[in-house]
Amino acid sequence: MSKHIYLYSPSGAVRDKAAFKRGIQRLKALGPAIGTDIEVEVDDAALASQQRFAGDDATRLAAIRRAASSGADVAMITRGGYGLTRILPDLPLKQIRKAIERGTAFVGLSDFTAFQLALLAQGSGQGGITWAGPALLEAFGGEAQPDDITQACFEDLLLGQGEGTGWSLPRTREADQIAAGTWQARRLGDTAHFKVEHAPLWGGNLAVLVSLLGTPYFPSSTQTEGGLLFLEDVGEHPYRIERMLTQLLHAGVLRRQRAILLGHFTDYKLTAHDKGFKLQSVVNWLRSQLKVPVLTGLPFGHVPTKVLLPVGACCDLLVEDRQALLVWGHAHGHGPHEDHSH
Repeated sequence: MSKHIYLYSPSGAVRDKAAFKRGIQRLKALGPAIGTDIEVEVDDAALASQQRFAGDDATRLAAIRRAASSGADVAMITRGGYGLTRILPDLPLKQIRKAIERGTAFVGLSDFTAFQLALLAQGSGQGGITWAGPALLEAFGGEAQPDDITQACFEDLLLGQGEGTGWSLPRTREADQIAAGTWQARRLGDTAHFKVEHAPLWGGNLAVLVSLLGTPYFPSSTQTEGGLLFLEDVGEHPYRIERMLTQLLHAGVLRRQRAILLGHFTDYKLTAHDKGFKLQSVVNWLRSQLKVPVLTGLPFGHVPTKVLLPVGACCDLLVEDRQALLVWGHAHGHGPHEDHSH
């Protein structure tokens, strides 16, 4: 049986046409490795452009509707950027949920966080699972070959295999453990051992997530109480990351979680004015403010190596020594892939 991938552009315009073509060819080439034919269908407006967007708002909404009605196994965005938050009130949520029920896995990252959280927030417990994962250009369109782990996870998504993912937690220096406080220190390092069961997994891009706070498109406290919140971002200086985390802290969002999973925060530049203030400073401060485990090293974000994460799924988290295992049972998804480089 063949697999059907639908490519569409709900956010930023595709500028790199060569990367677009490379990505399509690489998706088609996955077929022999997984023992099936792969059909890649490209939305009519995938290369549309108006200002920085992939067409005007109506064009991008129509693309989402076509993706939802495509019957594809996977509906993947071409790229992130910006544009989804301005069309959230008009998202065809019922159509998207029906597509998910029929077996379409919606996958993406970055600006796609707005789509995922809106679906979750407006779902009344029936929002459906979407997947935080690769976009066409950044994962499959580069001049270098796609990352092995990212590709393997995507192949498993296509095949509907797997039930979790694992990663090695970075070593925490003694000074950082002291800065984080005694409570957090017991949950870090080589002797850490704890388990979280039956917790909703949610999150995504930090800046997009914070932009939804206080709107109807931010999941309610009922939906995220006792959750596993994962976060990543790109191009944000650590002080901006801390400022956004502080907003979530003061809003009570972070204290309601059972664990916070930090992915990668990349492509920023420290300055002389920082005087030693860096990303680890933010992590230490955040840990000192919470009695919620704050784990780092989640292989997810604007980086080549990323796992796929089921947003809205009920998950278990097991931490033993410096190994973390995230399990979501029999949800449609990918298998365990441990990234030893993180």
